[in-house]
Amino acid sequence: MAGEWKKVRLGDVVTLQRGFDLPSQNRRPGKVPIVSSSGISDYHSEVGVKGPGVVTGRYGTIGHVFLIEEDFWPLNTTLWVKDFHGNDPQFASYLLRTVDFQSCSDKSSVPGVNRNDLHRIAVRLPPLVEQKAIAAVLGALDDKIELNRRMNATLEAMARALFQSWFVDFDPVRAKLDGRPPAALDPATAALFPEHFAHGERDMLPVGWRLAAIEEVCAINAWTLGKNDDLETLEYVEISEVSRGNIANIATYPRGEEPSRARRRLRHGDTVLSTVRPDRGSYFLALHPPENRVASTGFAVLTPTKVPWTFIHAALTQPEVSDHLGQMADGGAYPAVRPEVIGAMQVALPDEPKILEAFHRTCAPLFQQAEAHRTQSRTLATLRDTLLPKLLSGDIAAGIPEPTLSL
Repeated sequence: MAGEWKKVRLGDVVTLQRGFDLPSQNRRPGKVPIVSSSGISDYHSEVGVKGPGVVTGRYGTIGHVFLIEEDFWPLNTTLWVKDFHGNDPQFASYLLRTVDFQSCSDKSSVPGVNRNDLHRIAVRLPPLVEQKAIAAVLGALDDKIELNRRMNATLEAMARALFQSWFVDFDPVRAKLDGRPPAALDPATAALFPEHFAHGERDMLPVGWRLAAIEEVCAINAWTLGKNDDLETLEYVEISEVSRGNIANIATYPRGEEPSRARRRLRHGDTVLSTVRPDRGSYFLALHPPENRVASTGFAVLTPTKVPWTFIHAALTQPEVSDHLGQMADGGAYPAVRPEVIGAMQVALPDEPKILEAFHRTCAPLFQQAEAHRTQSRTLATLRDTLLPKLLSGDIAAGIPEPTLSL
């Protein structure tokens, strides 16, 4: 060990401060992140705290810790580090991840933590040079996870943009109607699109195209876990672990010990949407899932039957879809939509199947690469979470070589 570790109170390492009320109603849009107990929830133009900073949940959602590199605005449901007392901010963020927030909970119906109780928790503090070394090891893993997230955002935005162009805005048809060659299309693909629109009762569609309900081209919740299914264990995906394509954690249960809601079985190419608070974007794409992977009954599982899976996934993960489903949801504290509401949604369907095939050829590699990134990120996160307590306790020296990030 390069230096002496001290046993101190958490309050000797960082001083936590309650966050602020929402910024003024007249605030202007901007790039300053507003941080809630669940992470960055919005952006605006007012700076509450100069970055870098560390924020954790105080009320509602507790136990999550966020390192914010830039200036930010912490909401009053959070605690933010007002003073690092000369310690490394990134190390402090990792140290807070090892704290038992539940031991400081007020045990009310809505989780909350007492800041003074947190300050009294005993922790071990290494010298600053070792703090930086620990932060570098763990930070290398988090940096790669963040890079994967950004690459995925780009890959999936490309697929959704192409869906918007071909099947919502009908850009190739409009270009041909104007006498222009469709942008970025080879001649063979461009020739598949019609040259005119047909004016129907409800909207204008390319000649030969029609509006089709999702339930016409998909089976919804078609495969349910049965008592006689021969599976020794189940890999279970819960709604709270899913956000915009990412699955943070997949729990494993011996068969018979799984939660009662672990019922939705998955096939390759299924799009899985949360029916509970659907405006939050809790969805994911199942690509080559293991046979024993199941999802909560709070999801609607859409299995394409007449169109490629890329078409359905791009269609149902457009921002407008989650907004629409959010408006259709009802039910008080946990508003939800019925699977039939999703099934009744309509998409523009071409009469020429080769258009869908061309879309699939272009977009399948994008979604597949994104899924490879997610699989890698889950492996890296497991490695980080395994190293975290060992490094923070001094059981492993921070001078170990940094992990290889190309898996």
